Amino acid sequence: MAERAHTAKTSRRAGGAPTAAARKRRPAAAAAEAPRATVTVGDRMTAHPHTVGQEQTMGFAHALMRKHGIRHLPVLHSGKVVGMVSVRDLHLVETLPDVNPEETRVEEAMSTDVYVVAPDVPLADVADVMATRKLGSAVIVDHGVVTGVFTTTDALHALVTALRPPG
Repeated sequence: MAERAHTAKTSRRAGGAPTAAARKRRPAAAAAEAPRATVTVGDRMTAHPHTVGQEQTMGFAHALMRKHGIRHLPVLHSGKVVGMVSVRDLHLVETLPDVNPEETRVEEAMSTDVYVVAPDVPLADVADVMATRKLGSAVIVDHGVVTGVFTTTDALHALVTALRPPG
């Protein structure tokens, strides 16, 4: 016990600053102090998302979602984002009386309050807005082109990556 205390005392200079030898023994601490690069939404988005036109039927959108195992589709009109439709949106509208999914257009089920961001926006900022507004997704647009979708599932994958120990 006394030897351990002595080692601790000799690894510091008179002013309390660690010696060079003590700093070499702390590589993990030095790495933890190094500045981290900002993670952007573009780093964690699902790239090349499937999209649907607002004039497409709900049945078409549902089939596309089932085929590709996705739950969100950006809705486009003339190449511009005009909405977002989710599996939940489709299910809700399909439960209404007199709704035929093969005849009802996607625009009848989509949400027009779409969160659109550029790929270089910090991930923390996007996640904060999504949590505050209780959004399930964000559409990533770069120079007018949809390049990705960031969903709560993508956010959870990012959280796992951040929390999991390296190695």
